[in-house]
Amino acid sequence: MAILVLRSVSKLYGAVKVTDDISLSVERGETLGILGPNGAGKTTLFNLISGDVPVTTGRIEYDGQDVTHLPPHQRCRRGIGRSYQVPQPFGNLSVFENLVTAACFGAGRTEREAWGTAVRVLEQTGLSRHANQRAGSLTLLDRKRLELARALATEPQLLLLDEIAGGLTEPEAQALVQELKRIKASGITMIWIEHVVHALLALADRLFVINFGRYLIQGTPQVVMGDLEVQRVYMGLGV
Repeated sequence: MAILVLRSVSKLYGAVKVTDDISLSVERGETLGILGPNGAGKTTLFNLISGDVPVTTGRIEYDGQDVTHLPPHQRCRRGIGRSYQVPQPFGNLSVFENLVTAACFGAGRTEREAWGTAVRVLEQTGLSRHANQRAGSLTLLDRKRLELARALATEPQLLLLDEIAGGLTEPEAQALVQELKRIKASGITMIWIEHVVHALLALADRLFVINFGRYLIQGTPQVVMGDLEVQRVYMGLGV
């Protein structure tokens, strides 16, 4: 059974269609990679799924239920978690306090339960040594880890990752991929927008490509990356 289904979803700002008639189905446990050039509408697609912006037309179903008009906090409570392209921690709170906050307000846990969740996620993401460090003082890699950890603290069944490898060095990106493989093995479904293509290809079961807000192609990584139109619009190759 699909955990997420988008049915002809569009987002208009005035006469401009940022996301245009997107239909998409994601199976439970799958890792789906989203590709497209800058301005293709990828982050807008995430915002529609998470509820950060309302759809103009179409329908979004999560876990068999229509969530098209649910606000973001209710979608989060149902199991849709996300990270943002630019990490957005509470900079003056500690790493641990950030995770407790996510567990309390994102997953609806009591403070006692949230402490247990925070400890577990700290260990899972390798942030235990930074538990008492102010979030705003972390390195980029650890801010990325905290962004991931905050999403995990909401106890998602569906995890939306927005360019989480962006700005990382090659060793840092490899470390992140290994971390995401462990998350995938736990059964969490992931949708990952990423421009660091080799990192995405190490994890994705399937790729979905959009261009100018419209569906272009989907399929296995081998099929999609070998497609001549994808090479033209995404990688800029003169084919």
